[in-house]
Amino acid sequence: MGETNNAQKAGWFTTWCKGVKAEFKKIVWPDQKSLTKQTIAVVSVSVVLALIIKILDMVMTFGIDRLLTL
Repeated sequence: MGETNNAQKAGWFTTWCKGVKAEFKKIVWPDQKSLTKQTIAVVSVSVVLALIIKILDMVMTFGIDRLLTL
């Protein structure tokens, strides 16, 4: 009884691995030019958002400090 259960588990895992391998073969990787453009876009947007968050944080900190000193 235990052998059948282990065989079923092994069969499921093997099927899953074959499915993962088949899906990885379907992946279309971007070329270097496209990848470079996308990387620059992601880094640029991240920097801009970081600056916006920093400015908002400074404004809110200033506002809260002013309110607390009243």
